[in-house]
Amino acid sequence: MFLIRDKIHQGSPVFTKEMEDAAVDALRNDRYLYGENVVKFEEEFSRFVGTKHAVSTSSGTAALAFILISIGAEGKKWVTSPMSFIASSNCIIHAGGIPAFADISLKDYCIDPDAAEKAVRKNKAAGIIPVHIYGQPVDFDKFAEIASEHNVKIIEDACQAHGAKYKGRKIGSLGDAAAFSFYPSKNMTVLGDGGMVTTDNEEIADICRKLRDSGRISKYEHDLIGYTARMSSVNAAIGRVQLRHIGNWNNKRRSIARIYNERLKHVDGLGLPQMPDKNFEPVFHQFVITTERRDELKAYLDDHGIETGIHYPIPIHLQPVYRNRFGFKEGDFKNSEVFSKSCLSLPMHVFLEDEQVRFICETVEGFFDRR
Repeated sequence: MFLIRDKIHQGSPVFTKEMEDAAVDALRNDRYLYGENVVKFEEEFSRFVGTKHAVSTSSGTAALAFILISIGAEGKKWVTSPMSFIASSNCIIHAGGIPAFADISLKDYCIDPDAAEKAVRKNKAAGIIPVHIYGQPVDFDKFAEIASEHNVKIIEDACQAHGAKYKGRKIGSLGDAAAFSFYPSKNMTVLGDGGMVTTDNEEIADICRKLRDSGRISKYEHDLIGYTARMSSVNAAIGRVQLRHIGNWNNKRRSIARIYNERLKHVDGLGLPQMPDKNFEPVFHQFVITTERRDELKAYLDDHGIETGIHYPIPIHLQPVYRNRFGFKEGDFKNSEVFSKSCLSLPMHVFLEDEQVRFICETVEGFFDRR
């Protein structure tokens, strides 16, 4: 059996000498803002995703909001998932829109397409923001059908899905535009806040470029009410290095997920995430299990030196600000509410050794074997 000497962390960002050297070089030789590293990072990320344009921002939240502003979301309702980080909905408010929700599917934890279509009709929504939660791709063809039938926009929240694929296409290249986050907990990071817009739409890209830079069209001329939301050259330099390794890191995450799945799929009372198949290629930003005994299991694992997380314990619609501002209440989105009380994120990062993963599985099995 693997002997625990140090706590097994739930997540662990990658920082290497290669990244340190790139950051120092950017500090010494590049412009701090709008430097060569920013330009190259955008070019390289657009090639990675497979879109014509990539626009860097200061966060994934900013990327989402700027997309919505660029397509005229103000005063309109937008449907998204209540089972996500709050930014997936806050961005709608930042853009002057009105958030609406559709419940998730308990199969893949993503927004349910049938529920999304009903929400579009009920709210006369202008678009949908499907969240590729935990790096799990949504069933995008169904959302494309909704878009075609109801003439609505599809904006991908790809903030947790760098490198994931749907039917062979990279997440972030499927909708009208997409947003990525490079927050330190993501499977790809700039070791600070950072984000990226990806799109084939030149108008969206151009407006997002201006929005991140105070609405500027020249040094002292502005034709939009913009924001200060640029990415620094140092962060971009680190992102460029991480981008070169993300494929291998995602393969490592899938390898860990296969061990978890193989060892835990026979455990009664335990739900496991959707595994890869011919259409879906997740990247397992998180490996999220479900159990009615979530809090007991979390405490048991902690006692055995295994750190876990809960992503997320409160659905967006039940956050105090959403209750107070929009009147949402318990029972509005039952799957999301059930899931939020039963979800648990097991350790998932590239430094995990197979022996550690097996120890985690043995400990989970031991918990459920107790009488």
